Amino acid sequence: MRHLVGGLLNIIEDLRTEVRAVKAENQRLRDENNRLKGEQGKPNIKAKKPLKTHSSEKERRQTKKHQKKSKRNEIKIDREETLKVAREDLPSDARFKGYEEVVIQDIQVSTDNILFRKEKFYAKSTGKTYLAPLPAGYQGEFGANLRTQVLTLYYASQMTEAKIRDWLAQIGIQISVGQISNMLIKGHELFHQEASASYQASLEACPWQHIDDTGTRVNGDNHYCHLVDSPLATHYRTLPSKSRLSVLKVLLNQESLIFRLNDETLELLQKLKVAQKSIQVIKTLPREQDLEQAFIQDWLNSHLPNLKHSQQQAVLSSLAIAAYHAQTTFPIVELLICDNAPQFKLITSELALCWVHEGRHYKKLEPTIPYHQRLHKQFLRSFWSFYHRLNAYRQQPNEEEAALLEHQFERLLAFRPAMMLSIS
Repeated sequence: MRHLVGGLLNIIEDLRTEVRAVKAENQRLRDENNRLKGEQGKPNIKAKKPLKTHSSEKERRQTKKHQKKSKRNEIKIDREETLKVAREDLPSDARFKGYEEVVIQDIQVSTDNILFRKEKFYAKSTGKTYLAPLPAGYQGEFGANLRTQVLTLYYASQMTEAKIRDWLAQIGIQISVGQISNMLIKGHELFHQEASASYQASLEACPWQHIDDTGTRVNGDNHYCHLVDSPLATHYRTLPSKSRLSVLKVLLNQESLIFRLNDETLELLQKLKVAQKSIQVIKTLPREQDLEQAFIQDWLNSHLPNLKHSQQQAVLSSLAIAAYHAQTTFPIVELLICDNAPQFKLITSELALCWVHEGRHYKKLEPTIPYHQRLHKQFLRSFWSFYHRLNAYRQQPNEEEAALLEHQFERLLAFRPAMMLSIS
């Protein structure tokens, strides 16, 4: 009877979930029908309570007890000033007892306009004019500090170009919005080089990387922002697609890919279920050679013109993954931590699913029966409690704790509650 009642309760939960989905779809179709008739759909009135979110930030981050501490030692002292008591205000028996220190934080914003007088020489023997160069960091009409301030105000403080100009004008800087725009979008090759070097160093130092993507708009078109993260650095890259080829571009930090036919390519073609007939044709490609994307695309169009788009993407992915593993100029990531999206698979030798993404599936559940609601809360508590134990283990790993966590992990995800006699 326990199993029977448990099965019936699960059927009820499934039916309630299905009814909610049908109601939502029915309302959407009614609204669409009304709009086609020239009327309006159901108004989207925001609820007074905050909308339910499936974010796990509250569970993932453990709250720490706030402890107010003195900031005195962290404050840089730029100058000291001694304040004296007016001697005429002191009684005759007053004795000096030292000083009481008070730290006042303040800022000073002013111009630092410089008139450089550059020596100029002319040599008749060479017919050339010799001019003293500006110090390092100075170019054009504006110094390095001002350029840094513009970048900080725009990117960190989210100020518009017009507001930045107004703020600089109040200080006494004569600058146009166009010049501010040039500072923001031009002459940043050094920044790109630094970001690229930092990204490569992060991949070399850490064998595993978190990876994810999210939709974003670029000039009105749908793109995807790819994020690669480790304890050392976070790298962002925006591309028009989130395909497996785009993920490879992100991991290689390149605009274009190279392709290679070798034994790994043939294994990948099998795993991606490319037709055997197509594989036999692909085997005629040059082996163990780096091939450009334009060459591969032309070759596929001429030798496999009827290949479906999905099959063509599988062929390109197989060739690109094999080339990624064969190249030696950029670090190869050994382990990706991600969600279960297909574009992340087969690229690395190991793949780990993100705990936060996994927890989101359980948080989306909305049980109706009180007994199921209690089980749901109990499981979520155990799920995040185990996550915090994993974080603690990462700080101080040991074999005994690893074995215990592995056993508890199997128990947690194999959780099957026994039916209770009282289910109300």
